Amino acid sequence: MKLLLVEDNQRLAERISYHLRKAYVVDIVDSGEDALEKIKDIEYGVILLDLGLPGMSGLEVCKNMRRLKFNNPILVLTGNAEITDRVNLLNAGADDYVTKPFNTDELRARIAAVGRRQTRNQIRSIIEYRDLTMDIDHHKVSRSGVEISLRRKEFDILEYLVINKGRIMTRSMIMDHVWSSHSNSWTSTVDVHIKHLRDKVDRPFEDAYIKTAYGLGYKIDES
Repeated sequence: MKLLLVEDNQRLAERISYHLRKAYVVDIVDSGEDALEKIKDIEYGVILLDLGLPGMSGLEVCKNMRRLKFNNPILVLTGNAEITDRVNLLNAGADDYVTKPFNTDELRARIAAVGRRQTRNQIRSIIEYRDLTMDIDHHKVSRSGVEISLRRKEFDILEYLVINKGRIMTRSMIMDHVWSSHSNSWTSTVDVHIKHLRDKVDRPFEDAYIKTAYGLGYKIDES
């Protein structure tokens, strides 16, 4: 899952990102305006939103994200735990909040909780495509009953292709979804991961599911 951290304190943002990158892909911006631009082009599973931003406040950012029909969870990072502020946050469309200073284990738990809530509400935790089954919650893949071991980015790419079956996913789109926006990786990295995916998901079986759209990217056909 990809996260967007909206935090103007650079040292705090880097510390939070460091602890979360073991489990998530994390993009960082330091203003509400940049955050609103990001969500127009990139799909984020959860937004981590500092309430005390300069310029546009976190509360206004939250309201604007909902006006833009961003429906995924927004987890607010706030130094104020007053009841009225909590009510205002929830009314603005926030899903939960964490009061600063917080423990990174608590933050990870809150992210997982709002992510599960989103999964239950909108996305199936089990994704199936013909004889391929992906268990999103437990990060497991099997085909024809045979369990397949995938690395995290391989899993994320396969999930992205299956969810968008029938559509061509360009290399840039895959990069935006699976890698952080400040990553130095080249789009050729996508080709390497696709090769590894094919070795594991397609070649041992009769049918190849991952198709190349020459000059564009990759896709999985409709069932």
